Amino acid sequence: MITTPEIPLTRLDDADPELLRELLDAVARVAESAAFTLGPEVEAFEAEYAAYCGTDHAIGVSSGTEALTLTLRALEIGFGDEVLLPANSFIATAESVTLAGATPRFLDVDPQSALITAEIVQAALGPHVRCIVPVHLYGQTVDLRPIVALAREHGIAVIEDACQAHGALLGGRRAGSLADAGCFSFYPSKNLGAWGDAGAIVTNDERLAERVRMLRAHGERTRCEHEIVGTTARLDAIQAAVLRVKLRHLDEWNAARRHAAAALAEALRDTPVVPPAPPHRGADHVFHQFVIRCEHRDALRAHLAKAGIATAIHYPVPIHLTAAYAGDGRNPQPSLPVVERLAKRILSLPMHSAISDEEIARVGAAVQAFHR
Repeated sequence: MITTPEIPLTRLDDADPELLRELLDAVARVAESAAFTLGPEVEAFEAEYAAYCGTDHAIGVSSGTEALTLTLRALEIGFGDEVLLPANSFIATAESVTLAGATPRFLDVDPQSALITAEIVQAALGPHVRCIVPVHLYGQTVDLRPIVALAREHGIAVIEDACQAHGALLGGRRAGSLADAGCFSFYPSKNLGAWGDAGAIVTNDERLAERVRMLRAHGERTRCEHEIVGTTARLDAIQAAVLRVKLRHLDEWNAARRHAAAALAEALRDTPVVPPAPPHRGADHVFHQFVIRCEHRDALRAHLAKAGIATAIHYPVPIHLTAAYAGDGRNPQPSLPVVERLAKRILSLPMHSAISDEEIARVGAAVQAFHR
């Protein structure tokens, strides 16, 4: 019996000795300086990440959830306001809205891309909607321009949830740079991952950037002068040092993921499974996850596990059906048939920048064997 998957779902930094040495040197640099909270390392990463994303500002924070929450708070979105977001995201997208005091309004998605569209958003607009949070799910960019145009027409903010789309492009611009703000998570398994929880907000809005900087550090603009009620949500210097090293490799790693995804889709070509939809024109996919759709999903997953191939489900329960949001039934959530159908059919196969041709072939052969 296999106890450790021979083909892991992803690969972390300990599997690359050369990269690990470079990262340990960066951590040692921080330790020797004893500048652990904000400071030069964080400032350097913020400048480098803003330049990479093509924005005026990047503000490092403690997680992707805090990035979304603080951006909503900085935009003064709260009690009585509604925020539109897809129901097939990680729950943090909705949690941030709740933590800011606003109400999440869950949307269904396009059946091909599994992303929200301008048409879906337009049908959901109402007098209390103050913000839209499109999610670049699994690394595929939303067709954002018509959504932003619609939002501008109605005086509504747009925050990109780019927590799974580091480095992805949309019309030649980076994900996160096309709306009022873009929010990123640097959880260790992300395309750009830290050594713990970390996040960032990117924006061209000077006032928004300044408010987020204050909110992440107890409302301080200057030391011990608390102008607004904030919190502790600063990016640790050690995480910034790790991210600075890895940012230099991100485009190379994303290119490797795209190559691996194309090879894996080809390996699955003669099977009934549906590979990820190709990006719409001008869009991109950096394959944080490689998510197929299939019938008999749980049986296929068990078959792959026996073959030593790790899989996952992102996400088995749509947010609007979780206990956290469905609650006790007194406030029933709307039926979202596309999201609910997808949740029963999706399966994430192994995907990372170092996956080998041999591993891809084995995954394809195992899926083919199951369907034979």
